[in-house]
This record gives sequence, C-alpha cells and structure tokens, in this order.
Amino acid sequence: MLIPGVKNKPAGKSKYGLIILKITLVLAPLAFIFFSLFIGRYPISFTMALRVLWYRLTTAGTAPLDVYQTLIWEIRMPRAILGAMVGSCLAVSGAAFQGLFRNPLVSSGILGVSSGAGFGAALAILLFHAATSAIYIFAFAFGMLAVLLSYLIGRIYNTTPTIMLVLGGVIVSSVFSALISFAKYVADPYEELPTIVFWLMGSLASARYQDILIAGIPMAIGIAGLIGIRWRINVLSMGDKEAHTLGVNLVLDKAIVIICATLATAAAVCVSGIIGWVGLVIPHIARMLIGNDNRVLIPASLSLGACFLVLVDNIGRIITGSEMPLGILTALVGGPFFVWLLKKTKGGGW
Repeated sequence: MLIPGVKNKPAGKSKYGLIILKITLVLAPLAFIFFSLFIGRYPISFTMALRVLWYRLTTAGTAPLDVYQTLIWEIRMPRAILGAMVGSCLAVSGAAFQGLFRNPLVSSGILGVSSGAGFGAALAILLFHAATSAIYIFAFAFGMLAVLLSYLIGRIYNTTPTIMLVLGGVIVSSVFSALISFAKYVADPYEELPTIVFWLMGSLASARYQDILIAGIPMAIGIAGLIGIRWRINVLSMGDKEAHTLGVNLVLDKAIVIICATLATAAAVCVSGIIGWVGLVIPHIARMLIGNDNRVLIPASLSLGACFLVLVDNIGRIITGSEMPLGILTALVGGPFFVWLLKKTKGGGW
C-alpha cells in the first residue's frame, strides 16, 4: 500500500539503478524523436539528418538539398514532436484516472472525452468540409463537454462517488458514439464520410508546427497540473473514506485531476484523432518498471507514452505502401495486453 510522504521504491531496484532508470526515461523521448527523422519510406542517412539539423539551428556550413530540409524539418520533425506530446498526454491521463478510480482497467477516455471529440470532429467535417481549424475547435470543445456531462451525472446525488463517475462516462460515451454513427450516416459518401472515418482511426500525417503551438497550451496545463498534484492521487487511490480522514478535499482534488486529465486528453485527441489503448497499456508498463507510487509513475508514464507513440507512428509509416492509421496499430498491441491484464486481475481492481 502507498503511504503519503514515505518513499515507495520498486522492489529489487537499488538507489543507483533508480537514478539510471530516471535519466533513461528523461532522454528516451528525445532519442526516439531524433531517430524518427531518418526512418521512413524515403530513407535519409544519419549523417544527413545531423547536417540538416545543424544547418537549421546554426546556418553554418553548406546548405543541404531542399528536399532533405523539407522532409526532415517540415514533415518528420513536427510529426515526431506532436506524436511524443500526444502519447505523453494519453499515458499520463490514463495513469491519473487509474489512480483516481482505483482500477487498472480504465484509460484516458473513461469519461467520454474521446467519443465527444470524435463527434465534434465529425460535426465540423459536415459543417465546414474538413477545415482543419474547425475540426480542432469542435473536437476540443465537445471533448470537454462530454467530460462535463459525465461529471454532472456523477454529481446527481450531490456527491462524486467513483462508480457514478464511471457510469456517467459510459452513458455519455454511448450517446456520443451514437451521434458519430448518425454523422457518418448523413455524410457525403464520396467526400465527407472517408474524412470522418480516417480521422476517427487516428493519424499524425497532417502534423504541423502550428498544431504543436495550438494544442501545446492545454497539453502543458493538463500535464503540469497532474504532475503537481500527483502525490494527492496516492491519497485518493486509498479510497474516499481514507482520503477524507487524512483531510483531503475529495470534491476539489477529484475535480482538479479530472480537469487536468481532460485538458491533456482533449487537446491530444483534437490534433491526432482517436488513438486507443495508450492510456491503458503504458501506465502498466511504467508500473512494472517503477512501481505504484504516482509521484514517480506519472512522469514515467509521460516518458514511455511519448516513446511508444513515436515508435508506433514510425511503424505505421513503413509497414505498408500506404500509411496505416495509429488506432489500428495501438489496438493490435493493446488488445492482447488487455486480455492478459484481465486474466491477471480477474476483472477486479487493484
């Protein structure tokens, strides 16, 4: 059991082993982003990637060919950075919700943010014919709205019990999933419907630096909030009675966790589409390496989530002649892992 204020080290890890592990988790996302610059169907040598980066940062030396500069700096770099941001947001939100709900089988979309964002994007495509800015705004707004509705349903008895929050998320997700199906039913089958379907499967193909700047603000706020309150998630994971006994304001702390996780997830979904399983799988991988202490688990999930999605995106770019949507690949990894998790936990909680 986690005890606030007491260090909870993973079993079998020495002090120096933990330091090395933490340094690795800090540097790993940067390494994955860098190596993704010369991986793809149009190969670029390691030396050329370094030349392009050095020239763009310092303008020193001979200018590489424009095709290399465009491919690395305008296509692969923003895509890798955005992938790392999206993966970290989904993983951190999933870890926070698993601690809040005291259930290892929940993920970042448990309160309906993914379904709400999906309907918002579909509605924007129907109304504005795939205008990128409209899709981002509608997806983010409806993702936040879905979580707000879930929270209001959970507060139906003027309290916020965990089971009511989960029930509210199930109800809202079901309603927005039906609305997504309705949007696909009325969409133009030649133009709008393919756009909706492809967006719902998740992709980083259209990543731009502008997307990083727009989505980066709510992502940063959400992740910073969860990192700042991560020690309180340890207390909340003990249960409402124990947390109340320790003097925790349950309503306020739960609201902060939900708002921060929703900001991060909604911002991630609005620029990448619906990418499942990251918020479920990655926190468990981090838990195997670090332990259950959310003070360490939250940052570890951030790092591993960034690495995982960048890796999956690279695989999706090279595995077939045409780009494979991220939602398919993450499901192929997450599905078998979820079966193993169900077998291990027998469908129970912690």
